[in-house]
Amino acid sequence: MNSYTFQKNVAVYDKTDILIVGGGPAGVAAAIAAARCGKKVTLLEQSGQLGGMGTLGNVSVFMGVGNVTGIYREIVSEVLPQQAVPDDHKGSIWPQYNPFRLRHYLNEKLEKEGVQVLFHVSFAGTVIDQGRVKAVIANSREGLLAFEADVFIDCTGDGRVAIEAGAEYTSGRDVDGMTQPMTLMFMMQNTGQPAVRQLPEGCYRYENVSELPQGRLLHWEQNEPGNLLVNMTRVKGNGAKVKDVSYAEKEALRQAFSVADFLQRNGFENYVLSHVPGQVGVRETNQIVGHYTLTEDDILSSRRFDDVVAQTNYEIDIHNPDGKAGTDEREVKGYDIPYRCLIPQGVQGLLVAGRSISATHVAMSSMRVQATCYALGQAAGVAASIAADQGIPLEHVSVDELHEALRLQNVMFLKNAHK
Repeated sequence: MNSYTFQKNVAVYDKTDILIVGGGPAGVAAAIAAARCGKKVTLLEQSGQLGGMGTLGNVSVFMGVGNVTGIYREIVSEVLPQQAVPDDHKGSIWPQYNPFRLRHYLNEKLEKEGVQVLFHVSFAGTVIDQGRVKAVIANSREGLLAFEADVFIDCTGDGRVAIEAGAEYTSGRDVDGMTQPMTLMFMMQNTGQPAVRQLPEGCYRYENVSELPQGRLLHWEQNEPGNLLVNMTRVKGNGAKVKDVSYAEKEALRQAFSVADFLQRNGFENYVLSHVPGQVGVRETNQIVGHYTLTEDDILSSRRFDDVVAQTNYEIDIHNPDGKAGTDEREVKGYDIPYRCLIPQGVQGLLVAGRSISATHVAMSSMRVQATCYALGQAAGVAASIAADQGIPLEHVSVDELHEALRLQNVMFLKNAHK
């Protein structure tokens, strides 16, 4: 394959204390946490929305994590005031929410926190000086722009910043590198009268549940009566691969129309397709190689770590990477995620938060959900602020100081969290 060397002088658009790339749950929480530590924070988001898959992909239900704490707890309380939250941080909640309201809420929230959010600015590359990230180059409506910071946080979901900076990474399951499939979640609305069905050309007529992409029914109608959230499409591929995700966008839409038609013939005769998000949902792409890698054994043995930064008991939940029906679901009692999973090996000045932290294929299937990503992002924002204040490498951040700073931001860890 031919290649080119591309060189260009890029003007520095902004110098900030903490620069965050990616405005999903991890990026949002990291920005809020760092701002509350008194830092000047800039967040770059490639789309026009904050919230990641929760808004962009209509994954508008928070999976239960067993420790509703910190910024995540705050967001649930403010976005869903009718949703009871556990008093002791030990219970799980599974609230469905309105993605449009969350999108607006996050805009207002980060503005109040003093975070500079720049939309339609996508990551392009890094500038490295003696092994340390010095600047991030991003593409924008004004062309290429450079952003300098004391500390950078990669919340892209794909580990893009870390990988471009030279960090090692893995992708998918060990045996063949295949990742969990992609899904386009959509909404249907009860109109109160029989819907006029129209199956578009190129779509499929499913006759029974076994023919459906996931081989099962999976939907929620627990937030706004008459508003059905459907999670029933499935497309094989790696969402970080150009051809895979391009195919998935088309195939998932075919499946969405087809599943909606099936539901209209099987119990949801009055429901019409009311919202299809602008992009397919991606579960899994890349995992950085960090100072510690979270494993299946850690999860199943309920392992505890002194440098815990997030806790969850969300199940092992592996949608079949082959793209066929079937999901590997296994109960998890609860475990810690250590800070070391957020620090990529061989790169200075950069943390990774969200689903692309250092974890195996099986482990990430449990830690990947939105609530856990909020917790990881909050920890990254606080740790980055401590490192910036003290001028120290991220791996030298005191765990005791980190835990105390998180406590001041209303993060609570379950008892017996440390051995």
